[in-house]
Parts: sequence; structure tokens; C-alpha cells
Amino acid sequence: MAKAKELRAEAVARPTGSAWSNAPLAKAGGRSTPPAVRLTALARTELLDKTTRARFEDELEAALKRRPASEAKLAGAARAVAPLSPSLRASLGEATTILVRRGSRQRELYACGLRALAEARDRQAVALLRQALAGEEAGGAAALSAACFSGEPELSPLLAKIAASRQSHLAFGAELARVVRGESNGALLAQLAPMIKESHRIAMCTELFVPLMRGLPVAAHVGPALAVLRGAERHLGRWLVLAEVAVKSGDTGPLEEARSRATSGALSSRSAWSLVAWALEETHALARGHAPPAPPATRPTLELIARLSDRPSADRDTTFLFRLARAGAATSRPMLETLVRALPLADEASLRAALYLARDRGREDLREGLAEAAEGGKRDDLRGLAAAALWDASPPSGGDHAAQMRARAVQVAEGLVESRVLANMAWGGLIRAAARRPNRGEPLLTETLFRWIQWGWLE
Repeated sequence: MAKAKELRAEAVARPTGSAWSNAPLAKAGGRSTPPAVRLTALARTELLDKTTRARFEDELEAALKRRPASEAKLAGAARAVAPLSPSLRASLGEATTILVRRGSRQRELYACGLRALAEARDRQAVALLRQALAGEEAGGAAALSAACFSGEPELSPLLAKIAASRQSHLAFGAELARVVRGESNGALLAQLAPMIKESHRIAMCTELFVPLMRGLPVAAHVGPALAVLRGAERHLGRWLVLAEVAVKSGDTGPLEEARSRATSGALSSRSAWSLVAWALEETHALARGHAPPAPPATRPTLELIARLSDRPSADRDTTFLFRLARAGAATSRPMLETLVRALPLADEASLRAALYLARDRGREDLREGLAEAAEGGKRDDLRGLAAAALWDASPPSGGDHAAQMRARAVQVAEGLVESRVLANMAWGGLIRAAARRPNRGEPLLTETLFRWIQWGWLE
């Protein structure tokens, strides 16, 4: 009993000096009254509905008391909706503080909290990162990755100290953060790169470089170190991640290499390298505000698509296929049509394929297929995904029929808050937030949100 009471007390503990030090984990409608200035800020920026927010806060509090088997899904869903809610970020920050104090670096919620708060530039992030970076293993890859997205100068001494560590992978992560933050010229980073073991390089690709690939361009000083890592990389998908970060920084070396291999490399690999070259051309153009290149003429296959994912080939990840679909590549249509051949739509790939075929390729019938999957499909765990796909497949420019379909997506979202499936709850919250801003035109079903919410991949 004494141990149980101790755990319960720890689960509701507060950071030292917090104004809420004697309150339970912050929850909408149940927390102690915060300062008036905070209430004003929340009133201006809160986009997540109260019911969804309360459900997430309940899930976070329960996860601190007993680690759930589905924590990765909870962390991914929370990370997806956290940008919409300062109130939820407050709860997430308090939960992360507890995990930092426990030293629970392997918990998915720990990584979720540090990354989400740092990327949102939340004021809690600095104190949490300071504590994490000062701890064992420098807080792990999640803390080093989050530090890349924080420009706070008070983290500089900690990062400089870690960069002098004898553990090359920790030193590399800290020095990478210093380069991204504009505090280093990259010389040490290039010296550390040859010392990185294969297992650490694989982990770094997912935990450090995939987030940077999604973000703003980093300093050009990162280029030489990335060239070393690419030279040792045999997995084409991870090579592409490293190359995209380099190209965004202004290094055109990877693009030239990909073009060369696409025209004069081994015949068996030219198709793959032609797709890599196109992807890097697209990244290069978008980073500089130029028009994207024409879609490639290479026809994708399941094998090619799997090789071009940053995930292990055994995952059969279809990320690159939907990148081609998003770019309007005509060569992607045969594969998309194959995925929707069997109706009703009953898996993630078919729902996403239906989105692009309905929105961009005139398959109006697939909108109804998405609506049916959202309203009463055989798999309850796909209802939220189907509703998000239906929302994106029915843009405001689509006329009355598209408007009716969006209304059906919103109606489905209203009921998803009661779902026991965390992914459904997250998609429902995102749809309702989008319905409040119908003219923004931003897609809901992005690759990043899909990976976080549906699969619990927290990179």
C-alpha cells in the first residue's frame, strides 16, 4: 500500500516552484485556476474542443500511473493534436516533467513531450530540456533532437559539454544541435561522423534526421558530416533522408550523385536512383521557393517503394508512393488503382489511395467509399482515418457535393470522441479543428500525422 501511495503521489507531482504544485495533473475543466494572463492566451489560441482535450488528459494521467501497452499510439496521437491546444501542452509538459524526474527515457510519452513542446516553441520546453540534457545519456536522442528546435541560449553550455563526450553518438547529436542552432561551424561534426557505428547511424536517421528533414533548412555546415554518413549507408531510404537534409542546407552534392547513378549506375538500380533524384530536385526547389520539378516518368513498384522508405524494407512502408501521388505523378495511378480494387475500403493503404484518386483523378465514386468506411466500416480502428481522408478528398473548390461530403466527415468526427481507439479520437479532433478554419486549405492526412497517429512512429 505504501508503494502504491508513493506512485500515486509521484503521478500528480509538480515541478519545483510551479504555481500548480498541489494540483492534480492539469485537466480542462478540473485544474486549479491559473494566472489570468494564461487564461487570456488560452482563449485566443485553443483550437481543440474541450471534450477531446479532456479525454487526452485522462489518458495521460492514466499512463503515468500504469504504462499502457498502446503508449506509442497515445504518444503519437497526443503529438499530433498538441499544436492545437496550449491547455493540452500544459498537461503534456507536466507529464513529461514526471518522466524526466524518473529517468524514463525509454517511454514513448517522454519522447513525445520533449519533441512536441520544443517544436511548438512552448515555454515549458526550455526547463524540461535543461533537466533532460543534464541527466544520464544526455536525455537520449529525443532530448538532443528537441534541442535542435529550440533557440534558447541557456541550453548552449549543456550542448557544448555533451559535444565533448567520449561517447561519439552523444557528442554527434549535441554537435548537430549546435550546428542547427548556429553555434558551431560543423568542423567537429565532420570529425565525429566517421566514428559513428552502424547501429547508432540507423537510430540517428530516424530520431535526429527525419525530424530535420521535415523542418526548415539547416546551416550548410552540416553537409560534410552528412556526406560521411551517406558514404557508409547501404539502405537507400536512409540515404535519401540524409541527402534531403543536406540538399535543404544548400549542398547539391547528393543531387548530382543521384543524377549520375540514375544515368550511368548499375542497370538494376537506375530506376530507384531516378526516383531519388526527382525527390531531391523537389526538396531543392521547395527549400528555395521555386516551382517543383515535373513528376518522374519512372513507374513505381512495391519493391521500389519499400526501398525508398526510411523504415526497414520489411515494413513495406508506402510513404514514397503517396509522395508521388501528392505530386500528381501519372505513373503512380496504376498502383493507386490496384489498392482500391477491392471494395469496401478496408485498410490504411486503400483509404489513402482513395483520397488521391477521388480528389485529383476524378474517381467521384471513391468519395462515397470513404464516407461508408468512416460511418460504418468493418474496422472501427480506421473510421477516423477514413473521415480525415474524406475531408481532404472534398476540397472547398469541389462544389456542393464536396461540401456535403465534408459535412459528413464532420458528423462522423463528432462521434469519434467517444471511441475507445486513440487514433479515431485524434483524427476527430483534427477534423473539428479544421472545420473551424475551413478556408485554410491545409491537408489533414499528411504523411507525418499518419505515421504518428496510425502507427505510433514518433520520429
